[in-house]
Amino acid sequence: MTLRNLNPEAQLVSLKQPEIHTLTQVQPHGVLLVLRETDLSIVQVSRNARAAFGLPAEELLGQTLDDLLDAYQVDQVRAGLRHDNLDIMNPTKVWVRRRGDDYGVYDAIFHRNSEGFLILELEPALNNEAIPFLSFYHLARASIGQLEAGTASLADFCRIIVHEVRQVTGFDRVMLYKFDDDGHGEVLAEEKLDDMEAYLGLHFPESDVPQPARKMFLSNWIRVIPNASAEPVDLVPAINPVTQHGTDLVMSILRQPYRCHTEYLHHMNVEASLTISLMKDQKLWGLIACHHKTPKYVPYELRKACEFLGRVIFAEISTLEEEADQSYRLKLAAVQSALIDQMARADYFIDGLVRHDPSLLDLVGAKGAAICFGGQWTTLGRTPPEEELNYLVQWLANRAEQTEQDIFVTNALPLDYTEAQRFKDVASGLLAIAISKRSYVLWFRPEVIQTVNWGGNPNEAYTLVGEGDEQRLCPRQSFELWKETVSLRSLPWQSVEIKAALELRKAIVNIVLRQAEELALLANDLERSNAELKKFAYIASHDLQEPLNQVANFVQLLEMRYDAKLDDDGKEFIGFAVEGVSLMQTLIDDVLAYSKVDLQGIEWQLTEVQQALDQALGNLRGRVAETGAIITADPLPTIVADGTQLMQLFQNLVGNAIKFRKPGETPHIHIGVQRQEEHWLFSVTDNGIGFDPQFAERIFVIFQRLHTRDEYAGSGMGLAICKKIVECHRGRIWVEAALSQGATFYFTIPVEGRDRNHGNGHKAKNYLFSRG
Repeated sequence: MTLRNLNPEAQLVSLKQPEIHTLTQVQPHGVLLVLRETDLSIVQVSRNARAAFGLPAEELLGQTLDDLLDAYQVDQVRAGLRHDNLDIMNPTKVWVRRRGDDYGVYDAIFHRNSEGFLILELEPALNNEAIPFLSFYHLARASIGQLEAGTASLADFCRIIVHEVRQVTGFDRVMLYKFDDDGHGEVLAEEKLDDMEAYLGLHFPESDVPQPARKMFLSNWIRVIPNASAEPVDLVPAINPVTQHGTDLVMSILRQPYRCHTEYLHHMNVEASLTISLMKDQKLWGLIACHHKTPKYVPYELRKACEFLGRVIFAEISTLEEEADQSYRLKLAAVQSALIDQMARADYFIDGLVRHDPSLLDLVGAKGAAICFGGQWTTLGRTPPEEELNYLVQWLANRAEQTEQDIFVTNALPLDYTEAQRFKDVASGLLAIAISKRSYVLWFRPEVIQTVNWGGNPNEAYTLVGEGDEQRLCPRQSFELWKETVSLRSLPWQSVEIKAALELRKAIVNIVLRQAEELALLANDLERSNAELKKFAYIASHDLQEPLNQVANFVQLLEMRYDAKLDDDGKEFIGFAVEGVSLMQTLIDDVLAYSKVDLQGIEWQLTEVQQALDQALGNLRGRVAETGAIITADPLPTIVADGTQLMQLFQNLVGNAIKFRKPGETPHIHIGVQRQEEHWLFSVTDNGIGFDPQFAERIFVIFQRLHTRDEYAGSGMGLAICKKIVECHRGRIWVEAALSQGATFYFTIPVEGRDRNHGNGHKAKNYLFSRG
């Protein structure tokens, strides 16, 4: 809350209201006694005690109740004190002899304070007859019956409460006030005199009912101020002689309120108030506030009757809210159960969250959702762009490291994360759960702009009055309508939605762990199978060398020895055999090269890319010379890679560019490079024949060809080898081409070499949980 009109040098900390237990003055309409419970002797007494006992306060100190009341009354008191709960004896009617036959009749209210003293408060009894409790019971039942007869709503219940409380108390105004999650309050129902200012529908800032007062309302459900202008009365002595400090009067009915509070009432033009706490789940849900323009005393029994009325009817409010919450809770439980079942059935758990009905959005009533898992994003509904999502997850991860919390909830994301203002119309509200350090499920709600009506400017809740050491905070004097347009906020997330999200997190973690275990077993089996296949490919290709050489030698020997006896067909057949042996030899060499490309076999080291390219061009010098190819390159960097495999990669790509040249045209080939955020991006561009872009993925598949061997020789394994080399370096390879317009092959090598989280322009794919 912003404080206006304050001296900038004022130490506001010292100006805060004192703690409630340090307030030791009492309101003058009653008399307070601090007693030792063992002998009922008086330790302290309020200075106005003469009005009740006919003796000055100082003369009462040290006396016992036996000295002030008749024996029968004292016996009744002692009998009541045997109970732990003193409410059963409150109030006790007592007759006090002042002088002669002058008696005073009082309501005696007892309680024990935190220090073990017995606090006795005497309030004048306005009549000697107990207020008929059953009448209030029947009144409450009649009120509830009115609501049960029709369609009950929260507004109906609130209106009934304020009407009935005003009927039985006669206050000029009664209003029901509910606290929101931010601590501010809203008047839900009001009944008043026509000439009083209306507060119905207005919001009041959290500071109007400060935290110390709220704590008191939790334990002391009724607070009464009969005359806000009355001068408070001191205790005699001011300091408790036993404890040597002020007596704790937190639970006292007569305790004088804060000066700031009485000034607040004066600014509202009221002189008397009665406040009743409304509790739900051991928390302060709201208040029933009664105001009167003139001083007004309310007897204890009538106050308790109002409390009973409020509790009984408010119990119906709690039931109404619980029924609504339970209905919504059951709906979300059904959605949650369906999502877990869908995840369990899906090969890829995220499909179970986004590809069926119900979906992730239905779990918390969101307009958009996004899942970050394994470096990939899956989105549903309206969400921020992927680039913004990456920054948002980084912010959430940093925050989680500091708070050690697996969930983040806000309905005002731009106020916590300023960058969110760029996409406030989509995500002013965020509910996020962490699956791991870098994996999240996010739900979004859009901005909802609304107008809030305040009872006075909430930014001017207090002003500073007085000078020097006498400076103090004074409440605002204006309660006129003040409108505020609230932006950068979404509809709030309900507690039941937050619980549902946390339950889903547990399910996701369990399913992911289970799938990880299953896939780990499959990966081990696959690794063994791949190792066996590699061994088989190596041995088979190696062992085929010898018989192939024998076939080639004997065919050539046959041609030399029987050349004169062979006709043209025979010579042609021998030529076919020699050509087939040569092709088989090439295929075996390529299979051997492919089987040797392995992640475990990579020698990570600083490699000069220019040197690897020079070696590749040296191996191709015959073909370069034959075609007159012109090869150029950007200045090439030094990177972390396997130099031998990098040479093989350039040799295959440049060799293909020469092979698929345009007839009658000199090949022009350029090797380019760019340093990007996390990787090096290389390109090999040619002016060759190109190909249809629809085959851009197919050409990297082993043994796949776009042309016949008669048109272009080769095994169809060169690009498959390139792809395997790049992927073993944690990179990515792709091609852009068009018919008769050449082609450009791109590949990436991560800057950090073996770091598996780097490597391409897109987030690294998680192969363990990939879709297929």
